[in-house]
Amino acid sequence: MIQLRKLVLATTIALTMSATVANANVAKGQKLFIKKLKSDCEMTGAKMAGKHSQDEWESIYNAGKLAEEIKTICPKVKEVKEKFIPHYYDFFYEYANDSGNVPSC
Repeated sequence: MIQLRKLVLATTIALTMSATVANANVAKGQKLFIKKLKSDCEMTGAKMAGKHSQDEWESIYNAGKLAEEIKTICPKVKEVKEKFIPHYYDFFYEYANDSGNVPSC
């Protein structure tokens, strides 16, 4: 009985953690970039994502400085909503200059 409880608890924790990571979405990040940032940035998503490599985007995101980096690259952007940051990160990471992928925006 105790082993069953441990198994259920471990499964619940694993599912909770994977659901949190899976919340961000490349396609949603692309849509958000087009809707919220593209006109202020005056560049395509490919050019914006290509400003850094995947490792650079990852370190910027992990340091909690993605919003600052967006504002640095695009000075006309006044606000970057915190809830959109994971989606922007997934988009930028997916289409970084060393990824070989090209977005359609």
